Amino acid sequence: MEAINNFVSTINGFVWGPVMLVLLFGTHVFLTIRTKFIQRHIGKAIKLSVTADNEAEGDVSGFGALATALAATIGTGNIVGVATAVALGGPGAIFWCWLTGLFGIATKYGEALLAIKYRVKDSTGSMIGGPMYALERGLGQKWLGVLFALFAGVACFGIGNMTQANSISTMVRDNFGLPTWITGIVITVATGLVILGGVKSIAKVCEKLVPLMAGFYILGCIIIIIINAPYIGAAFKMIVGNAFTGTAAGGGFAGGTVMMAIRFGIARGLFTNEAGLGSAPIADAAAMTRNPVRQALIAMSGVFWDTIIVCALTGLVLVTSILKSPEAMAGLNGGALTSAAFNHIPVIGPIVLTIGLITFAWSTILGWSYYGERSWVYLVGTKSVMPFRLAWVIVVFIGSVTALDLVWNIADTLNAMMAFPNLVALLGLSGVIVSETKKFLWDDNMEGWSTDEIPTVNR
Repeated sequence: MEAINNFVSTINGFVWGPVMLVLLFGTHVFLTIRTKFIQRHIGKAIKLSVTADNEAEGDVSGFGALATALAATIGTGNIVGVATAVALGGPGAIFWCWLTGLFGIATKYGEALLAIKYRVKDSTGSMIGGPMYALERGLGQKWLGVLFALFAGVACFGIGNMTQANSISTMVRDNFGLPTWITGIVITVATGLVILGGVKSIAKVCEKLVPLMAGFYILGCIIIIIINAPYIGAAFKMIVGNAFTGTAAGGGFAGGTVMMAIRFGIARGLFTNEAGLGSAPIADAAAMTRNPVRQALIAMSGVFWDTIIVCALTGLVLVTSILKSPEAMAGLNGGALTSAAFNHIPVIGPIVLTIGLITFAWSTILGWSYYGERSWVYLVGTKSVMPFRLAWVIVVFIGSVTALDLVWNIADTLNAMMAFPNLVALLGLSGVIVSETKKFLWDDNMEGWSTDEIPTVNR
């Protein structure tokens, strides 16, 4: 088993290595240029996200689709992952993480646009879409769509289920002394009650949970930043400066080169917002929207909240805390570094962090359940829906009481492999992204209706 795990770890290191980082970041930049810096419309995107389009076809509201995608995206990576980037790449990694999010907005926009453009209805009348349909209907490459769905359908059980459930149960055990099996039962039942109702139930919960959990965590970050106010200027200077000069060892920071800052910052940025992986468009495809551009703008606002806001605040909390208490923070990494930073809030700091991590992880379980379900519907049809949901609930409990490094490595590898067919769709259909953007956004026709017929497939 150890030999298998080492072999998978080697493959994982390759697929998440420089080739993947260059492909993803390169796609971000390419689509930013082709969409004439779509990021400048972020204000319009945020406004649309809270504007209902109830007359349009779809299963959930535009905000419901965004909330479901954010539920899966905003996770422990935003908290623990950023701390790991800072520990390994220095404070300059935060700058590169933020920059990756800024360019990633264009990729998220393109993914969502294609998801709406090529979505279909399944045999029950529900909307279904994502990279697999863009590949099949847009590029005529069904085999790539099958590969994407297969990667996503297997990866979801690890990256979006077992590892998240294990994080929750372990955290509750370490902080409150509750046995993992008790926590496992609680989150298994809670998850079952939500996902057995399908995407409408998931979106309904996420619409309430995501703003609450994100707001709660952001408030905690702001309190710490206020407490550390004398160090804010120095922190900004260090984040920007070290992005181009590297970090000297000392003052609570480990030494790091510019390349380390770039590597860990970009990698963490790509991992946290999932722009380019192709997962979020599966949720966007269910949205009620009159044209692809409206939901694409709404979807791209998710990267703004996930990386530009949440990750940036986490990074600022970490750097100001290290500057304030270098001895206490020295040598810490990951969760331990974040925990030490939140200890600056007397008494309730650890509670804020724990609740944040638990809600972030559980929301990821909900969001990824829908991604996995729609992937299996693409592969074997709607007959797979109920068996998948039951299997998902069972795996939540298994993950709560079992930590499997092999499962994590396999899921993480497949998660990265999802990106390859998705990038083919994005690059191959970039002309479609441009033409749709011109038709509705550049020609000032955001209230216009798409004339594309949504076909029904026998799945």
